[in-house]
Amino acid sequence: MDALEVRPHDLLSNEAQTLIAELNAELSAMYPEEGATHFRLDPSEVRPGNGRFVIAARDGRHLGCGAVRRIDARTAELKRMYVRPEARNRGVARAVLRALEAEARGLGVGRLVLETGVRQAAALALYRREGYAVIPPYGEYVGSPLSVCMAKDL
Repeated sequence: MDALEVRPHDLLSNEAQTLIAELNAELSAMYPEEGATHFRLDPSEVRPGNGRFVIAARDGRHLGCGAVRRIDARTAELKRMYVRPEARNRGVARAVLRALEAEARGLGVGRLVLETGVRQAAALALYRREGYAVIPPYGEYVGSPLSVCMAKDL
């Protein structure tokens, strides 16, 4: 088995769009409430200098993805973290997360924030293990009872 590779990828590529569609379907099923999902990520937000979109692959199979986008001079946000069900509990999410943290450091930011959902126990556990702490809701997540916002200083 080849090593897991996490590399920058074009957000508009077929591979990226397939993974994002799978993520959107999973989140829509998990959170059927009106207005419960926050799917937006623009290509300009992940272009070099603003952020990055990455895909994790092993043996040519795309297993997961994630993005980081700059919010301001000091802060970036993690977006669109996803691992295909058959690849879960195999270190893929951790590898994607650490690659995105490295990308954030490359952007010169000192803090990462993220939003995940109250029903995503595995994601919450991963973020806590990796040093993220719960913070008050920010941006579009203010007032969302289904959102959990977290942050980590890099």
